[in-house]
Amino acid sequence: MYKKVISTLFIGSIALTLAACGNGQNTQGEAPMAEVNETAPLEKLNNTSYKTIFQHSVFLGDSITEALSYHDILDEFNVVAGAGTTTELALEAGYVDKLAERNPQHVFIMLGSDDILLPPQVTDNPKQYSLKFYAKLIDSIKEKLPKASITVLPVTPVTPEAEKKEPRYKNINDYNQGLKEMASKKKVGFVDLSSIFTDSQNLYSSDGVHFKPEFYTRMLDLLKDRVK
Repeated sequence: MYKKVISTLFIGSIALTLAACGNGQNTQGEAPMAEVNETAPLEKLNNTSYKTIFQHSVFLGDSITEALSYHDILDEFNVVAGAGTTTELALEAGYVDKLAERNPQHVFIMLGSDDILLPPQVTDNPKQYSLKFYAKLIDSIKEKLPKASITVLPVTPVTPEAEKKEPRYKNINDYNQGLKEMASKKKVGFVDLSSIFTDSQNLYSSDGVHFKPEFYTRMLDLLKDRVK
């Protein structure tokens, strides 16, 4: 019973945090997908090859991951994601069961963008709190899908303007280091995405946090070898 109350309070706290649109907080889940991707080109990209290459893969994550299907780069079947999703909420919302239903050969996890924004009433140490649930999430996936390969992806960087609005984004590099160490302990893959940003910063939507389609095609190009 106590556990249920704590869980309910946690979810309530997250909902309040992610509803902070217009209060000066720049959270991942504060805007609908159509708004955060307002700079997306009107013409659909020719993504048939990506859909074929990743047909036996599922990407699990938050609003940044959700854009893979929003931009029609991958089919909805290959994406299990939602705005405002933290590692704990992914467990609470039954994301692992959804993965198991689709029975992928490869699972890519891209979470943490919302975890680093967890408010003090939830935890004083978002990194430690998040990685504890991240490890549980990986264990749960391994249990349900013992033959699937698992690859962890880092939290993506934000623009300097977005970091100025939300100083907690300064913790991204530190969080990613913890994520890399956790992935190593759990014996799952980890792919550094930093090379995507070395020659172009024109990948962001207007909020400086979410991305245009080009980011996703670059990311999938980096991940192609993981599904061979």
